[in-house]
Amino acid sequence: MALDQSADSPIAFGARKESVLLTGATGFIGQRLVAALLKDGQRVTVLTRSPAQAETLFKGAVRCVESMEALAPSERIDVVINLAGARILGWRWTAARRAVLRRSRVALTERVVAWIARAEHKPRLMLSASAIGYYGVQAMGDETPLAENAPPQPVFMSQLCQEWEAAARKAQAHGVQVACMRFGLVLGEQGALPPMLLPIKLGMGGPMGGGRQRMSWIHVDDLLQGMAHLWRAAADGGGVRSAYNFTAPEQVSQREFSRAAAALLGRPCFMPTPGWPVRLLLGEQADLLLEGQTVAPERLLEEGFRFRYPSLRGALAALL
Repeated sequence: MALDQSADSPIAFGARKESVLLTGATGFIGQRLVAALLKDGQRVTVLTRSPAQAETLFKGAVRCVESMEALAPSERIDVVINLAGARILGWRWTAARRAVLRRSRVALTERVVAWIARAEHKPRLMLSASAIGYYGVQAMGDETPLAENAPPQPVFMSQLCQEWEAAARKAQAHGVQVACMRFGLVLGEQGALPPMLLPIKLGMGGPMGGGRQRMSWIHVDDLLQGMAHLWRAAADGGGVRSAYNFTAPEQVSQREFSRAAAALLGRPCFMPTPGWPVRLLLGEQADLLLEGQTVAPERLLEEGFRFRYPSLRGALAALL
């Protein structure tokens, strides 16, 4: 079901007002999602390690719980949106860091599903975050679009996403519709974009590691609209599929991204960043920056979803 809305119109999740459980609410995407849900009249419960801080952040407009045990089995939750996960980029992927990443994604999702198993009123829908890291690394120069049926790879990022999605799909055994959302690079006022733009703003922008690697991205507004699309599809009886790529129809090279951002900011774009210092600093996770993926939102497009920002230049212009 497609819904054409202007960029400043509220997001319509559904005609019915429902009860939503949200994890990862205090993050960049989560904060935007909470605001959109509340504006649409939905009732929001937030699972957070810091309830007092979340209460302050959301000005008392949401209910905050510290654990799934705080929710009684008689509690009615209609929709679960699972966004929680520790930051991927930054610390090297040591054994200890990998354990943290798994706990924050897989173990937390398992706790949510365990509550669903106990619940007297099962949610009708679970939207669970994943990432295009599911597809592993695409060979440089290979621009074959990766649709949702493309296979994963035996590398850590792919394995983490596979485990994360498998944990979420266990809710299907309890009659819950489950859709895993494989996010590309999310462009917004927060998140990854500001640090990516900093060297360009300082006049030191340029391609990284050769600049040929493909970038699969999505504007944060389209990401939220995509969630609302799945919400409505599940409610309208059409159902949802097991996984969706949350990426824009246009994929660009890292060099093209740098040039587009520099042109919009009125800055030069001539200073390349070699790949070896990035690999030395980040180890295996440098693949996220130096190796590309051409990921296509095939299923969203098949279902008639219309992107507000299908092109990179339009998305960056709206943000800058």
